Amino acid sequence: MNDGLIGPLEIESLAFGGRGVARYDGRVIFVRGAVPGDLVRARLTLEKKRYAEAEAVLFDRGSPQRCRPICPVFGECGGCQWQMLPYAEQLRHKEKIFRDILQRQCSIDGALVSGITESPVEWTYRSRVQFKCNMSVDSNLKIGFYRPNSHVVVDVKSCPVADPAFNQLLPELHELLQCNSFATQISQIDMEIGDDKQVRIVFHCSDKNNTELVAGLNPLQQRYPFALFLQTGSKSTLRHIAGPRDLTIEVDSPPLQLAYGAGGFAQINLVQNRRMVSEALRMAAPEKDWRVLDLYCGMGNFSLPFARRVTKLVAVEGHAGSIAQGKVNARQNQITNIDFVTRAAEGAYAALAGKEGFDLVVLDPPRSGAREVVVDLLKQRVKRILYVSCDPMTLARDLTLLLAGGYRCIESRALDMFPQTYHLESLTFLELDP
Repeated sequence: MNDGLIGPLEIESLAFGGRGVARYDGRVIFVRGAVPGDLVRARLTLEKKRYAEAEAVLFDRGSPQRCRPICPVFGECGGCQWQMLPYAEQLRHKEKIFRDILQRQCSIDGALVSGITESPVEWTYRSRVQFKCNMSVDSNLKIGFYRPNSHVVVDVKSCPVADPAFNQLLPELHELLQCNSFATQISQIDMEIGDDKQVRIVFHCSDKNNTELVAGLNPLQQRYPFALFLQTGSKSTLRHIAGPRDLTIEVDSPPLQLAYGAGGFAQINLVQNRRMVSEALRMAAPEKDWRVLDLYCGMGNFSLPFARRVTKLVAVEGHAGSIAQGKVNARQNQITNIDFVTRAAEGAYAALAGKEGFDLVVLDPPRSGAREVVVDLLKQRVKRILYVSCDPMTLARDLTLLLAGGYRCIESRALDMFPQTYHLESLTFLELDP
C-alpha cells in the first residue's frame, strides 16, 4: 500500500469496457487508464469478492504500446478510452476481445470469427454528438462531455472525433451563449450531419418560452445555415424552428438515399455504416426468391438494401416515427416490395409470417440485446438469422441460446464503428442445422 494505492500492478490485457486487466492479491483488477505493458499503482474505486475496479495513479513503467493522446482533455472526458493506443493496437485488442468473448462464452470456433473491419478514418468520424451544458455559479458556461461516472461537464473547445463542421460551430456557439442569459435554460446540444453535409442542431431547453433563445441564435444561423430544433422535454416536444427537417445518409451501391428526422437514429460513423451494410449483404447472401423479416428496422438502414435483392421484406420497429420515415425512404427510392409495421419485435415472426414464413431474419437490437425475440425465433425454427449487435456481452448471451437451440455460427465479424473507444459493432450469421 502507498497512500491508499495498490500495486505495482502488471497490466496483462484489455477487457471489454476499456480497462486494463491485472491480478493482485488473488483477484482480477480492472484498471482505468492502463494498457498492456504498463506497471502501475492504482486507487481502488470498487471492490467485490472476486474482482475490483481501480484507476491508475502512478506509472512505474509505461507500456511501449503507448502513444500521446491528441485531445487535451483525454482522461478527464468520458467519451474516449483508448486515445493512448495507436489505432492498429486498438484494432488488435478489439478483435481479440471480441473473439475471446465468443470463444469463452459461446464455444464458437475462433476460425469462424473473421478479422475486424477497420474504420477508414480514426478521427473526425462522428456524425452525431451530444454536448452537455452547464452554467456554473460564477457564470462560466461549460459545453462538453461528462467526466467518467459523473454528471460533471468537462468543457471542450473542440472534439477530435467529431465532424469538422461541429468543431467550427462549437467556439462561436460557446461565445454566443456565454453572453446571453438564456444559456442557463440549455442542458444539452445535439449536433448531427448527413452525407449531404447539412447540419442539424437540437437545443434541449428547460423553458418552453424560448423566443429569446431563438432570436439570440439567429446571427449564428445566418453565418452557418444549420437546421434548428428545440426540445423542452420528451421527443414529443421537439419543435422545428428553421432549416430542413431531415438529414440524408447513403447506403448500398448504387446509392440509396435514406432520410431521418430529429430524434431519429442513424449510425454515427457514416462511412463505416456503408461498409457494415455491405458486409451484411455479403454474409447473408440473400436470394431473389427469399422473404425477409427485419426486426428493429429503424428508418430502413438494412431493410431497403435487402429489399432490393429479395421478393418480399417486412420491416418491424416499435417507434412509429421511424416506421413513417422508413415508408418515405422506400417511396423516395422506388422500392415497393417492402411493408413497414409498427409493433414490438417480440412475437413479430408468428404474427407476420403467414403460411410462407421467412427465409431470413435480420435483427439489430439495442445494447440490451434481444433475449425475448431469440426465444420466439427458437420456437419458429427460422432458417437463417443475421444478428447485428452493438454489445458483445448481450450478443454472447443471445448466441448461447441460439447455439443450444440448434443453430450453428457460419461467420461472425466485429466492425470498428467507434475508433478511440472500446465500443464495437458486429455481424453474426447463423443457420439452423438440418
